[in-house]
Amino acid sequence: MTPNEIHQLKVTACKVRIGAIEGVHAAKAGHPGGSLSAADLFTYLYFKEMNVDPADPQKATRDRFVLSKGHCAPGLYAALAHRGFFPVEDLLTLRKIGSYLQGHPNMNMTPGVDMSTGSLGQGISAACGMALAAKHQGNPCRVYTLLGDGEIQEGQVWEAMMFAAHYKLDNLCIVIDNNGLQIDGNIADVMSPYPIPEKLAAFGFEVAEIDGHSFEEMEAAFAKARATKGKPFAIVMKTTKGKGVSYMENNAGWHGKAPNDAEYEIAMTELKAQLAELEGK
Repeated sequence: MTPNEIHQLKVTACKVRIGAIEGVHAAKAGHPGGSLSAADLFTYLYFKEMNVDPADPQKATRDRFVLSKGHCAPGLYAALAHRGFFPVEDLLTLRKIGSYLQGHPNMNMTPGVDMSTGSLGQGISAACGMALAAKHQGNPCRVYTLLGDGEIQEGQVWEAMMFAAHYKLDNLCIVIDNNGLQIDGNIADVMSPYPIPEKLAAFGFEVAEIDGHSFEEMEAAFAKARATKGKPFAIVMKTTKGKGVSYMENNAGWHGKAPNDAEYEIAMTELKAQLAELEGK
């Protein structure tokens, strides 16, 4: 990537964070912490990595993305909106009655959403099925899925890992958002999944560890994923929960609650200042 491309991704990621916070505040409910930690990943996938077309969201050969940690829908929706799948203004309808932007992704309602998710542990299984089906059909698409580090405490996740390795799903790339926190606190205290990379390797994955807020490291990892043949690929990305909003960062309390009006103003002031600095205003 050129420096200009990296800069533009940073600008877009900031807008994705703003959109996620605006949606959660308008809904008075939702999950900001994990949406913010994954905002850079959402941005890289939809603006650099994935073969998708907002004008043809059901194109058969499109790449697929499954948000296995479905509660972080506000971040995904913001990325989809800025990519052109639907109007950015609709982010303010999050969780409203009649809105197609509900608290968890719904593939039957939301343009750009490839799988309905929310029950933790199940999204990765759907992604494995998509990847295997693509191989049987000779479809060149790639399948991506994002899991939370608390989510990988679910046993079904590791059944899916075995499945992916057994069927040599080299068209599958899983990403784990290792922000270290889940709704009940530090993942190491609740039910430690560590060491994550070693477990993935033992289950038959090629593994990369990256800074989940570095687009340069993402580029290298996804290039390696595409080049890997005969086995699935996993990216463990170290991130900061609540990234970009000072009082949300590394605070498990912001896993699943909305900011009040005063907190919202602080968040918007901080994020808009970051955006202005990036845009040179």
